[in-house]
Amino acid sequence: MASIKLFLKNYIENLSKSILNSEIKNIDLAASQIISTIKKKNNIFVCGNGGSAAIANHYVVDFMKFFKQKSTFKPKIVSLSNSIETITAISNDLDYKKIFSYQAESLCNKNDLIIIISSSGNSQNIVELVKFANKHKIKTIGFSGFKGGYLKKRSSISVHIDAQNYGISEDAHHILMHAILQYLIKFFGKKN
Repeated sequence: MASIKLFLKNYIENLSKSILNSEIKNIDLAASQIISTIKKKNNIFVCGNGGSAAIANHYVVDFMKFFKQKSTFKPKIVSLSNSIETITAISNDLDYKKIFSYQAESLCNKNDLIIIISSSGNSQNIVELVKFANKHKIKTIGFSGFKGGYLKKRSSISVHIDAQNYGISEDAHHILMHAILQYLIKFFGKKN
């Protein structure tokens, strides 16, 4: 059995490679779209399933609290993955594939932004949300892994991690969230 040290070294190398091999210009576009939405005082919505839901909810913490604390901006950011009551009501009474798009129908406006995190990019609730956003001309940033699926093909800005591993895909999405946040603070943060 290989040592944990060697396994960890390989894991971190694969994680780093997967991030650096992604389209950096799209990460730049994502950062620009986020700051543009915040500056225009429009809303940002985030969502994902499972581990990606946890990353989406973490976006809210870091942008609403940390970015606001470190800059003069007041981001309006909401997670569509956050209300178990809403999600289970929609799932039970309508259809699980509608858990995000149904919320978006009531909450999203044309100049808002939806950040969607999905390793496969093919979950039905993700597909339905992307279709809704495109139909209503709402910008989307899609963080995907594996082959990227529907999310990679149809989001306004695709940040695709070519990793065939859920851990690496989700870790890369989380790292990029933090990197984009700290990049924006560097350029738009309060000057000391």
